[in-house]
Amino acid sequence: MIAYSILDLVRVTQDTDARGAIDNARTLAASAETWGYTRFWVAEHHNTVGIASAATSLVLGHIAAGTRHIRVGAGGIMLPNHAPLIIAEQFGTLAQLHPGRIDLGVGRASGTDPLTVRALRRSTSGVDSFPQDILEIQTYFSDAAASQAIQAVPAAGTNVPIWILGSSHYGAQLAAELGLPYAFASHFSPDMLLSALKLYRGGFQPSPQLARPRVMIGVNIIAADTTLEAHRIATTQQMSFTDVFRGHYGLSKPPIHDIDTYWSSQERAWVSQTLKCSIIGDADDVSAGVQALLSKTGADELMIVSDVYHHHQRLQSFEIVAAVMRELNMSAH
Repeated sequence: MIAYSILDLVRVTQDTDARGAIDNARTLAASAETWGYTRFWVAEHHNTVGIASAATSLVLGHIAAGTRHIRVGAGGIMLPNHAPLIIAEQFGTLAQLHPGRIDLGVGRASGTDPLTVRALRRSTSGVDSFPQDILEIQTYFSDAAASQAIQAVPAAGTNVPIWILGSSHYGAQLAAELGLPYAFASHFSPDMLLSALKLYRGGFQPSPQLARPRVMIGVNIIAADTTLEAHRIATTQQMSFTDVFRGHYGLSKPPIHDIDTYWSSQERAWVSQTLKCSIIGDADDVSAGVQALLSKTGADELMIVSDVYHHHQRLQSFEIVAAVMRELNMSAH
C-alpha cells in the first residue's frame, strides 16, 4: 500500500483573502479524508503575501477541528526560526486536542529572507543546532518529560512523530542517523532525490520511533478531466515559480492559455528544471506518471502538491488523484 497525502500551500489568490485561503484548506482537508488521504500538511512561510500559513500551528488547529481522522501536520516547521520549547508547546497542545493525529515535520532552512529572519528574532546560527534542537523536542514529547525541570506543557507523553524534511544529502544523513522518517522536497528541488534516498536507506539506524526506513517524496500532480485542461490550470504554478525567479512573491494568479506569453526562454528552463518532478494530465496520465515515479524511487508515501487557482478545480484534481491511487493500491494486491 502506497500512502498518499497532501501538502497544501494555503494560497491567497487574486480572488480570495487570507481567511478564504485558510477556510479552503480546511474544506479540502475534510474532503481529503473521505478520499483516503493519509495526512494533510501545511508549511511555514513568512513575509509571503500569497501564502497564509505563517502561523502554522494556528492554521493546523483550524484544519484539525474541521476534520475527524486524517493526520494533520507541518511540512514543515523551519526549526532555526524557533526555540524548540515553543514548538513542543504548540504541537503538544495540538496533540492534546487531537490525539493520535498530529505530525511535526521539521526543516533546517529559515524559509525566508535575511531581513525576515532578523524580524523573527532568531539568528542564522540556529541552523548549526538543528540536530540538537530535534533531540530537545523529542525529549519534551517523551513520557519521561513530566519529570524534567523544564517542561513543554502539555507536550509530555504525546510522542508526536517527527519527520525530517530536506532537499539535500544533509537531511537524508541526519534522518538516517536519528532513525526518523524522511521527506524529500522533490516538488521544488528534485536534483538530489535519488542520491539522498540512497544515503538515507543505506545509513538508517532503527530508533524507538521507527524500525525501518520510511520515505516520503513531494510531487506536483495537477489533474483534470482532459490533459489539455490539466496543462492549462498548471500555468498558475508555472507563473508562481516564474515570479520567484524574478524575485516577486505575490498572490496566486488565474491560469492562462499560453504560458509562453508569460515567461522568457531562460525562465522556462529554470522553472521546468525546478518542477520536473511533476505529473500533469488526466487520470491515465496521472496513473502512468505515479507508477513511473514509484518504480524509480520505491517511495512509501507521496506528498502531493496540486497548486490550482480555482478551489473547485483543486478539489477535483485531488479527487482524481485519490481515485488513481486507490486503483493502483488495489491492483498491487
